[in-house]
Amino acid sequence: MRVFLTGGTGFIGSEVARLLRGRGDQVRALVRSPGAAPAQALADLGCELVEGDLSDESALVTACRGMDAVVHGAAVYEVGVPASRRDVLVDANVHGTERVLGAALTAGVQRAVYVSTVAVFGNTHGEVAVEGWRRTEPSYTSVYEETKAVAHRRAQEIAARGLPLVTVQPGAVYGPGDPSTFGQLAGQFLDGRLPALPFPRLGVSPVHRDDVAAGILLALDKGVPGESYVLTGDPVRVQDLVGALAAVSGRRPPRFSVPTPLLRALAPAGRFVGPALGFPPNLRELISSSDGVTFWASGDRARDELGWTSRPLADGLAELVAARG
Repeated sequence: MRVFLTGGTGFIGSEVARLLRGRGDQVRALVRSPGAAPAQALADLGCELVEGDLSDESALVTACRGMDAVVHGAAVYEVGVPASRRDVLVDANVHGTERVLGAALTAGVQRAVYVSTVAVFGNTHGEVAVEGWRRTEPSYTSVYEETKAVAHRRAQEIAARGLPLVTVQPGAVYGPGDPSTFGQLAGQFLDGRLPALPFPRLGVSPVHRDDVAAGILLALDKGVPGESYVLTGDPVRVQDLVGALAAVSGRRPPRFSVPTPLLRALAPAGRFVGPALGFPPNLRELISSSDGVTFWASGDRARDELGWTSRPLADGLAELVAARG
């Protein structure tokens, strides 16, 4: 199969590229900087590199020509962003999705996979969402959530125009080399630099990066066009997640938590205080997307219909600890 891949230099996309090449697929990868190390890693796998970004619609159509499939995984994931970053997320996550999937439709590809997120469900308030879950709140907890929710709808609209699109919705992705907020939190804990745990009641649905990549390939091969598949492990609170990490690493979990009222009080000076405390600058958005919020969803449909599997959390965290030495 000939596959055009966006996001191939990212945390999830790099593993997708490795799996595609491992089974013999031809991969054409969109990269911003062909000479950079992440792009060279794709070249070393035998991927064809196409220089460009999500803003060049004509270049995307050209890149899709002659491809059997498109996997669109490129996105900007940031929470706690200042107002000045909003347009960046809107352009990458919403307009970028419109351009890539629109190019795939124009080029007439036979198959497309879009990497969405369970965050489009919003705060589930302790319930476990499934595919087709309808938001109960008109507002969003973050710009990231908003842009991915809008992009999800745009993707469905393009699918309705004739693109054979399958959507996957990963939960909180973790694993060795994780650049996300949890990856940073886990690194701080394992390095002994996490005396107090922020937002212990935040609910997430963790899933190992390698399992997400495998699920994307299953969606590409077996997914039903027009359908979505959630890719998650069991729902958990952050305090229990860090507790599991403590158990597999032989460390004690933090005894204290960061007082959320204190963060609220510091929010007006967030752009100065946040980075100094290891937080993003927009503390108000960070609090709204983390304080007791649950992003819980079930991956049962992907297991039942695609034959997808996800490793137990303890096993995945043990791999994370081992990778850090």
